[in-house]
Amino acid sequence: MDTDAARKAVLNAADELFYARGVQAVGMDELRTAAGISLKRMYALFPSKADIVAQVLEGRTSVWNERILAEASRHESPREKVLSIFDFLDAWFREDNFRGCAFINSFGELGATMPAVADAAHRHKREFVDYVTELAVEAGCPARVGLQIALLAEGAQTTAAISESPESARAAQDAATVLLEVHA
Repeated sequence: MDTDAARKAVLNAADELFYARGVQAVGMDELRTAAGISLKRMYALFPSKADIVAQVLEGRTSVWNERILAEASRHESPREKVLSIFDFLDAWFREDNFRGCAFINSFGELGATMPAVADAAHRHKREFVDYVTELAVEAGCPARVGLQIALLAEGAQTTAAISESPESARAAQDAATVLLEVHA
């Protein structure tokens, strides 16, 4: 297995295992077994578990952005694009392997002890708020509405994960609709 394939195998295995069980519950030996490489090779590719976690979260940001933008591309107006966030969330919440937001989960588990995790979570959440704010402003709302709608999306993620209630996406979308109507 070449270096790129080995890196990808480790990151894919880590993403799946960390998301399903948490970072601390997954040992490096289990991770290397799932990736199909030796422990020595894994440490040559990634100097620490923190490096793996940070790169997994970077990959999660890419996937999140792709899925959010793909859903938004189905709509014309900024208002519809804002509300499409909740269409994406609704579909995601109904996936069999949905376990909540990987950034919230990782930050809660390791944010105080792994600065790379805290940095990745902060960056991801900040970029999401910026995206929603940009759309809200384009829809004719004050910038603060972007943060309010982002908070609805974040709350829906947490609620869906903890209470196993995918309908939280639609409830948050209804609240976002009210915000857009009141402020536009």
